[in-house]
Amino acid sequence: MGAVNPEFVLRLESLLSRVYPKEHIGDLIKKILHLGEKWNYGAHRSQQWVDGTNIYLITYGDTISQPDKPPLATLNHFAHQHLNDTISDIHILPMYPYSSDDGFSVIDYRRIDDHLGGWSDIHHLAANFNLMFDCVINHISRSSDWLKGYINDEPYYRDYFIDANPELDYSRVVRPRASPLLTPFIKADGTELYLWTTFSEDQIDINFKNPQVLLESIDVILQYAASGGQSIRLDAIGYIWKEMGTPCIHRPQAHNIIKLWRTILDEVIPGTRIITETNVPHHENISYFGEGDEAHMVYQFALPPLTLHAFLRQDTRTLTQWAQGLNAEAHYPKTTYFNFLSSHDGIGLRPTETFLDDNERKYLAQETQRKEGRVSYKDNGDGTHSPYELNINYLSAITEVDDSIELKANKFLAAQALLLSFMGVPAIYIHSLLGSENDLEGMHQSGLSRRISRKKLQLDDVEKELTQPGSLRSRVFNGIKKLIAIRRTRPAFSPQAGQRVFELGDKLFALERYDPKSENRISCIFNISGQSQTFKLAVEGKDLIAGEQFTGQMRLQPWQVVWIEHKLKAPERLGRLRRWRKKIFISLKRSEANRLLTGRPRKAKR
Repeated sequence: MGAVNPEFVLRLESLLSRVYPKEHIGDLIKKILHLGEKWNYGAHRSQQWVDGTNIYLITYGDTISQPDKPPLATLNHFAHQHLNDTISDIHILPMYPYSSDDGFSVIDYRRIDDHLGGWSDIHHLAANFNLMFDCVINHISRSSDWLKGYINDEPYYRDYFIDANPELDYSRVVRPRASPLLTPFIKADGTELYLWTTFSEDQIDINFKNPQVLLESIDVILQYAASGGQSIRLDAIGYIWKEMGTPCIHRPQAHNIIKLWRTILDEVIPGTRIITETNVPHHENISYFGEGDEAHMVYQFALPPLTLHAFLRQDTRTLTQWAQGLNAEAHYPKTTYFNFLSSHDGIGLRPTETFLDDNERKYLAQETQRKEGRVSYKDNGDGTHSPYELNINYLSAITEVDDSIELKANKFLAAQALLLSFMGVPAIYIHSLLGSENDLEGMHQSGLSRRISRKKLQLDDVEKELTQPGSLRSRVFNGIKKLIAIRRTRPAFSPQAGQRVFELGDKLFALERYDPKSENRISCIFNISGQSQTFKLAVEGKDLIAGEQFTGQMRLQPWQVVWIEHKLKAPERLGRLRRWRKKIFISLKRSEANRLLTGRPRKAKR
């Protein structure tokens, strides 16, 4: 083994000691260093952070297919032909052998599902795009070798899972599902036991209290990063540490394990981005930023339901109130938000708990059902259930069935423009990019509510529709591409640029993006209503979308969006600069005060 960075070892020791008994630390460090050597310290990537050109695409490996060709090869073809100047990063949803839940009951973390292709197809795709891999490490399929070894009492797999007593009180455990928390199994010797199953009976929770499980997870994550996974999505990661008498979510050990993974990746394969997926109330979700030393990005789970609420109510007040509080949460420049509106899952309602009351969440659920979607529920621990997720295609959710194609496209593109305007990095689900609607047939045939937004498409059909100018697919696809083309050339839309959300009435949503280096400034105004609206701004500039000049006042048509690029006049620029410096000064003072209150040592300068 070559020279080892002593600061890296000290950081490992510090984090491991917060999770595991002292007697395990030395051996764990030694084995982690060997894993680093196995995956070739620093050889795979140089430091690289996100900027305004980063646009993620979220897709299953087989969403688009064609006969006699591996789906991953078809994805590569489609992306290369149609997305080269639009998408920078492709998030491939679980691409491993699985037994249920459309890939999230993983049988083998280290193999590619034969149906999709092989690692060579991944490498070909990685030659053209940055890739994001799913790490579904909270649980594993009951068909996995891990569980089979555990059931057969193989010594290697001892303590890989959580054997629980069904007679104990689990009412404090936070549940994302209404299914049983514990599932019975019969071991090879005939002994019955109950294992922890947070999500389903086919998703068996892994026991991170076992240090060997931690080492397995590190090896898997390093393999992903070394195989082209520039970004690693940590699925349902808030649940990885269970402790009786607690909610079993967001435990300090879970946060420290994520910090450990980041520390290892930063040292072994620098430039890898960790993205946490925690579908929980907003204030809990952003805790995964840590102090800039945990997740590089966190999923912005409040954005989809609050945007949907604004569109359906044609009232922006709640969305504005939430968005006004975002500036101080991420620890720039090391972290930022992972923004999205739709994905393979439904629209989570838990992130709205501090912003919408029960009546408004009930309204969203009723609208979903009226539009032929479904609502899934969670167990509250007291015998009651409450809405957890809206299962509906996002385009179908914000439009009406009898809307014209033009109106559907206009509404949906307004929502996508809002996504692309927000501070952070945008991620667009492939069915949003392609203007798909509810797949009711797929949902009914499978019996799975989430299939409503997971339709499988044929390449020839998609490409044919994209060439038809009047089709919904063509209008949405080309509309989003136009918005992205503008966004990628403007410094004001960088994740490092500032954001100010202001009020122009309850029918308009308004924010300003500002890059202090270039002084590029863009005011983004959205008419979230079916009536025309007039607004005034004390600036002059040009709308980047329509190309029209703005002289201080404009009338927006229903669902119209403008991105007004402008510069401040000298006196206002000086005033803004002073306020900007004051804000940074206050933020630094708060950080120092928090350090003193918590007793943390001041970080040494490098």
